[in-house]
Amino acid sequence: MVGTPGRIKDLLSRPDGLKLDKVKFFILDECDKMLEQTDMRADVQKIFVSTPVEKQVMMFSATLSPEVRAVCRKFMSDPMEIHIDEQKKLTLHGLVQYFVRLKPEEKNRKLTDLLDSLEFNQVIIFVSKVVRAEELNRLLQECSFPSTTVHAGIKDQTERIKRYKAFKEFSSRILVTTDLFGRGIDIERVNIVINYDFPQESGREGERASDAYLHRVGRAGRFGTKGLAISFVSSEEDEKALAEVQKRFEMHMPELPDKIDQKDYMKTA
Repeated sequence: MVGTPGRIKDLLSRPDGLKLDKVKFFILDECDKMLEQTDMRADVQKIFVSTPVEKQVMMFSATLSPEVRAVCRKFMSDPMEIHIDEQKKLTLHGLVQYFVRLKPEEKNRKLTDLLDSLEFNQVIIFVSKVVRAEELNRLLQECSFPSTTVHAGIKDQTERIKRYKAFKEFSSRILVTTDLFGRGIDIERVNIVINYDFPQESGREGERASDAYLHRVGRAGRFGTKGLAISFVSSEEDEKALAEVQKRFEMHMPELPDKIDQKDYMKTA
């Protein structure tokens, strides 16, 4: 059974619902997000106690703070911890990264210019708010770009899945989304990620800007392919977040050049 904590909890609550008495493996992907928020943590705990005592528990994430790591241990007995690169360096092989300094009102023009000039299979554009996702998607469609949008504001699960499938199956080549799609979305054709809004620290969820950045840009260049990440920097907060990313991952992100060699971010025949 694979599902979100809320969905699995709902299935458990039904009289003829999900039975977990024979579960042998309990796996929590993106465990930092699952356990940071108290409401979602409560859902995970309810599911956890519905499974047998004797089981193997596994938890995974590309970013894991010491605080959440301590919470993870409470679900485990004598766990083995495996660390890869210890979060010090941004090792997204094959991913080229740039940033662009510009004014907020210049973002739309720069975005459409990039989409016109860059060769791409599929693009994910990240924004900070649901309203902005809707508006930007509408603008792109008016400019005849093949875009769609998926975000938490779409409450109808059927509609959300329909749009996701349209993107995954290549019917739509551009996806405008929020951090809803910042994790766990593996689509092989995505070779460009654009941070229309630079990721910021989330006070409620406790996620650092660098965590969000890592997960977002990791949507491109997956499965051993090449990729390109371009981030718009348009405020003092963006500058601070950019500095945090570079410091944490011990990297220097250059400004976007006038011309990018297609071979750097896209496999050519």
